Amino acid sequence: MQKKQKIIIGACTVLCIGVIGAGIFFVQHKDKGNKEELAYVMSVSSMNDMAGTQKLAGVVESQKTLDIQKDAEREVKEILVKTGDEVDVGTPLFTYDTEKLEADLQQANLDLERADNDMKNQKDQIAQLEKEKKKAPEKEQLSYTTQIQSAQMDLKKSEYEKKAKEVEINRIKSQIENSTVTSEMKGVVKSVNNSQNGESINPYDGSSQAFMTILATGEYRIKGKVNEQNITQIVEGAPAIIRSRVDENAVWKGTYTAVDTKNPNNNTENMMYGGNEDRQMTSTSYPFYVELESSEGLLLGQHVYIEQDTGLEEREEGIWLDEAFIADVDKKPYVWVESKKGTLEKRTVVLGIHDENMLQYKIESGLKSSDYVAYPQEFFKEGVKTTHEMVEDIMGMPEDDGAMPEGEMMPEGEAVPEEEMIPEEETIPEEGEGEAVTPEGAVPEGEITVE
Repeated sequence: MQKKQKIIIGACTVLCIGVIGAGIFFVQHKDKGNKEELAYVMSVSSMNDMAGTQKLAGVVESQKTLDIQKDAEREVKEILVKTGDEVDVGTPLFTYDTEKLEADLQQANLDLERADNDMKNQKDQIAQLEKEKKKAPEKEQLSYTTQIQSAQMDLKKSEYEKKAKEVEINRIKSQIENSTVTSEMKGVVKSVNNSQNGESINPYDGSSQAFMTILATGEYRIKGKVNEQNITQIVEGAPAIIRSRVDENAVWKGTYTAVDTKNPNNNTENMMYGGNEDRQMTSTSYPFYVELESSEGLLLGQHVYIEQDTGLEEREEGIWLDEAFIADVDKKPYVWVESKKGTLEKRTVVLGIHDENMLQYKIESGLKSSDYVAYPQEFFKEGVKTTHEMVEDIMGMPEDDGAMPEGEMMPEGEAVPEEEMIPEEETIPEEGEGEAVTPEGAVPEGEITVE
């Protein structure tokens, strides 16, 4: 991971701590009118998640793609493969209808035979005219010469027509002999656009316009999608981690490519607004790819998770806490922890290694991931009551719960496509990790609003 990226992540952590400090300030001064000071606390587990990354849905696809175009002047008789079939070099894919070609070939052969007969007659005619010309009187010589020249022109025309007909016959024979289209490489059939069987091809949906598409087996890459809201998350050249959906230990590394903004995919959904009118909402997504260091163990078409490589994979597992929450670091480090009574208590901790990029310490003992801690303040003392309320609750700001407007709903029975990315506000919890319990009426941790 580049040092610049790590510094940015660390700076974001410091910014979050600063905002938390502002939240404590508002808590303290709001409650001074009630002669009571409160300490805002947040979970230790969120310290490890603060630098976490969102996961996007991805699918394994081939580095090489073969698009097979259909001859627009010919009709397909039979498609011999379907989507998902494995093919090899020479595997028959589909056949053209040859009935019309065979009729054309029969007619072309008749035309060729007729041209041969015409040429024979024209040669005989020229020979007869030349014979008669020799015996004709001088005053008729010009007439015979003219007739001979006209017959010779007709002969040349017939010879040209014969050659053209022979070329046409060879072309028709070649089409008949090659009426079965075969694969030029080993791979898997990705798609078959059989428009003549009622399956229309939409040129604006971002899909391939080829009649058939084959993905080569071998070296793979990962394809994902982002929309207008989170397109900035994908940075060309940044490191990425690919995770299996079924095996948490299966991990691959790669590099993001630039987002392909030239090939948007527009997804239109009908939504009911007010219960009376139909309203169309369109979301545009853009493809991006992850070039893998190694594709060993991946399967073509396999669905995976894509996330940014923050470098946390390389550090030791355990409880990590932002250094700003630790007081008296150089002497006897301690933190302010929420007790079971809902009040502050001072707890001594044993520090481990220090992550300079993330500005965090590993806590060897003294804390559990389920504990709640407070950012140190001058007025803190043991027994001060704690709160889980955020700044927007204290200041009377409306809380956005992400709900749909009244009367507006998603179409019945419609599910979010698996290929689509996970919403920007959500992250996928790692297997085995539970969600921290948020007290009733509190805004979820990590969301802070300041005027």
